[in-house]
Amino acid sequence: MLNFNIRGENVEVTPAIRDHVENKINKVERYFNEDFKANANVNLKVYSDSQTKVEVTIPMKNLTLRAEERHNDMYAAVDLIVDKLERQIRKHKTKVNRKYRDREGGAAAYFAYAQSPEQAAYQDESEDDVHIVRTKQFELKPMDQEEAVLQMDMLGHNFFVFTDAESNGTNIVYKRKDGKYGLIETN
Repeated sequence: MLNFNIRGENVEVTPAIRDHVENKINKVERYFNEDFKANANVNLKVYSDSQTKVEVTIPMKNLTLRAEERHNDMYAAVDLIVDKLERQIRKHKTKVNRKYRDREGGAAAYFAYAQSPEQAAYQDESEDDVHIVRTKQFELKPMDQEEAVLQMDMLGHNFFVFTDAESNGTNIVYKRKDGKYGLIETN
């Protein structure tokens, strides 16, 4: 069962919007067993150019589902989000099934069995394996965040891994879609 936390930025979350979000996103429950419980964090944002952005995060014990979609129509964005979440679930399920193929209770304990031909078709789909095509090794040099951003920009990358000079932790700076920068700090 999903519990919803729906938040609006520059938009009022009306009962109609809430119903649409909950009805659409609840469709992912069919991929899980009856004991499924999770919180769905939904952020709806409207920009000055009438673009909307919908973000959904569903953290669970072994998996975090996250999808983001921009669209002129908020309802259409929610529909597209559900498609993304379902693809993530099917991909994860395929990986789990492959990993626990010969073990009892592996994937079956986490995902519900298909109840209808439609669900069986979804669950029989297999996603492509992940293929690493290039490996790089490099030494992490201690630096501050500003120097890391400069290094990233000089290399023309959209992220950069570095050792923070003060904390000695491995951190990541990245360029966001809005052109600003983000920082991921590790513990």
